[in-house]
Amino acid sequence: MHSRNKFLDDMSRLMTNAMGVAQGAREEAETAMKGMLDRWLADRDFVTREEFDAVRAMAQKAREENAALAERISALEAGAKPAAKPAAKPRGKAGGKA
Repeated sequence: MHSRNKFLDDMSRLMTNAMGVAQGAREEAETAMKGMLDRWLADRDFVTREEFDAVRAMAQKAREENAALAERISALEAGAKPAAKPAAKPRGKAGGKA
């Protein structure tokens, strides 16, 4: 006795194949959308997260070095201040003692 229906077997195979085609189409659509999005982002000169983090770290290091150099300059200026000289009196020719 035949317990399976040929029509249901054919429909089952058809649905399985259709799901496979749909899965392939979905993956192809995702790949195409990702490619379009990548090109769009590249055209706008956006940077990746890794590039942003690298530049941010460089800027932080530069700020720290700048602050250290400013402190060093202040210390050098404080230690190298010359003694104040008395202002010289201007010599005048008219009736003044020279």
